[in-house]
Amino acid sequence: MRVSVIGLGKIGLPLATQFADAGHRVAGIDIDSRVVDLVNAGTEPFPGEAHLAERLAELVPTGRLRATTDYADAVPGSDAVVIVVPLFVNDETWEPDFGWMDSATRSLAEHLTPGTLVSYETTLPVGTTRARWKPMIEEISGLTEGEDFHLVFSPERVLTGRVFADLRRYPKLIGGLSPAGAAAATAFYEAVLEFDDRPDLDRPNGVWDLGSAEAAEMAKLAETTYRDVNIALANQFGTFAAANGIDVHQVIEASNSQPYSHIHRPGIAVGGHCIPVYPRLYLWTDPDATVVRAARQANMQMPSYTVGLLDGALGGLTGRRVVVLGASYRGGVKETAFSGVFPTVAALREAGAEVLVHDPMYSDDELAAYGFTPYHRGEPITAAIVQADHPEYAELTPADLPGIEVLVDGRRVTAAARWPGVRHLTVGVGTLEG
Repeated sequence: MRVSVIGLGKIGLPLATQFADAGHRVAGIDIDSRVVDLVNAGTEPFPGEAHLAERLAELVPTGRLRATTDYADAVPGSDAVVIVVPLFVNDETWEPDFGWMDSATRSLAEHLTPGTLVSYETTLPVGTTRARWKPMIEEISGLTEGEDFHLVFSPERVLTGRVFADLRRYPKLIGGLSPAGAAAATAFYEAVLEFDDRPDLDRPNGVWDLGSAEAAEMAKLAETTYRDVNIALANQFGTFAAANGIDVHQVIEASNSQPYSHIHRPGIAVGGHCIPVYPRLYLWTDPDATVVRAARQANMQMPSYTVGLLDGALGGLTGRRVVVLGASYRGGVKETAFSGVFPTVAALREAGAEVLVHDPMYSDDELAAYGFTPYHRGEPITAAIVQADHPEYAELTPADLPGIEVLVDGRRVTAAARWPGVRHLTVGVGTLEG
């Protein structure tokens, strides 16, 4: 098959590589000429994705994988076009910003030829595939969906850093606008993916047709929104437990020993491209989802709550030198999308602290580009907040942070025994006094 992938980011490029590795001819499209040049040189444009570098080095020289900025060079004659272009959400209004996706869809439609399967993998509000993309593509291309081309939604369900493993591990969900479109999508994804045996599933792992684009759209929103709501519940349990001298992590471990309990873990922030964003997309089409809204708001308050723990322990933050450990939104990943570092730094500055940021994955220049003052181990500070669960932070001791009086661990990666003479606090853990 000839396949085009629009958007060569941290999901799109591994997808394109997977399709080429399955034996098909793949053209990736991206507006960033630097990314295109690197891909065509067989070089990964971003670090950290397992097995991507070696697959690019193998596939590009064979001609099975190439990149371009030109839709006219890739889309015409494609058997399938897969779109993985970012969808943004306004921080203030929580409304989706379709700007980049609208532009990509228009460019796709201008060059669409009959017989093509069009699959959107970017997470969307329910109803977007049918109500927004179908009429836009039909109007611009002059083609009719269901007759000249098929349009489906098939959400990406992978995590950066382990995309190839996740493509095998999780069922590939698809939802068409017609039975013929669903059949075409099923045939396509069965030809480009392989699946691990999953005896834990009620039906065989593979391509799962959910019956409609709307069901597939909702499935992606539901699985990510569930996590946000669950974390919010854990955070509320954690704040109550800490105020009452209880270790909520022991409570959660005990609760989850019963098979109907699956409580997540509390923490300083919920970051990344998915969990902070997709509940807002769900709320855009279901504004009456009060549980979803309350959970999102509760999780957004956790950085300020964590800074409040430090403020209380020190008796004030004015003039205190505080380091935030971790700019990444999660350990081991060089990515700051919706990272808790931003609201944590803002809350500390608002309280009058002198704030520094450390992250083993970022250079001083990279941290400075975010507006942070870089911190180096061995420099004197008053306090620290663990924001990202990088494994390096589990090995820290007071000698690494001279002068430290209080450590607030927002990720439960440090052990109090390694911090003699330092007040050690963990989000969700309280101590009974008296």
